[in-house]
Amino acid sequence: MTGLGPVAWPPAPIWTERLVLRESEARDRAAFIELFASHEVHIYLGGPRPRDELERAVPEVPGRRHGLFVIDLDGAMIGMVTLDRRDAGRPGHVSPDGGEAELGYTLLPEAWGHGYAAEACAAALAWFADALPGEPVVLCTQTANGRSMRLAAELGFSEVERFEEYGAEQWFGVWPSVTPSG
Repeated sequence: MTGLGPVAWPPAPIWTERLVLRESEARDRAAFIELFASHEVHIYLGGPRPRDELERAVPEVPGRRHGLFVIDLDGAMIGMVTLDRRDAGRPGHVSPDGGEAELGYTLLPEAWGHGYAAEACAAALAWFADALPGEPVVLCTQTANGRSMRLAAELGFSEVERFEEYGAEQWFGVWPSVTPSG
């Protein structure tokens, strides 16, 4: 990722009703490994990585980069939300040159079904709209991933197109960032 442009990173933690979106810390390492090793989490994301490989490869403070928020519930990491620049060489774009901000998220299976993904993604999108007003955000998910399709609709993403990538049909949508009022 080339960064989000003229955005200072990391931002101050973002507080929602139940969650905190924050920069990663050393205490999050085990949760990162669990996320990347989980078959349930990565069923639509190319499959899990071997745990022993992750134990060797994941740094002491993982995920310390522009665009990555840890989702914290009661002091523990339950997932992450990312805002990255979409590779111009991939299919799916809303601007001629590509490079749009793309929303991504993963949560540990025990955090599923409680509305945490919607709450965290909505907070990240609101932060983005304030930091880069007027810039759209895109989201891509397999059409087979019903949970992500429902979340995209709940967050206000509109379908732009569908295409084949990674051997599966992909849904590609856009969220129109709005200029904050006030």
